Amino acid sequence: MAKRSKKPARDFNATAAAIVAQATDEAEPEPNPKAVAGRLGGLKGGKARAARLSKKHRSEIAKKAAAARWKRS
Repeated sequence: MAKRSKKPARDFNATAAAIVAQATDEAEPEPNPKAVAGRLGGLKGGKARAARLSKKHRSEIAKKAAAARWKRS
């Protein structure tokens, strides 16, 4: 009796995509590790935005946020 494959079962579309990729010798591109970690631009975004805003504009944003918080309760 033949042994069963220990590969997890795939749905029809995933199987078809794997067959096409194997037949055309297309390798999946390597993902950007920083993008996968969620840190592509996120670490510098808030600091860069805060440095770019004027004090008056920051104050207007804060007042709008405070009004939205008080409106909820």
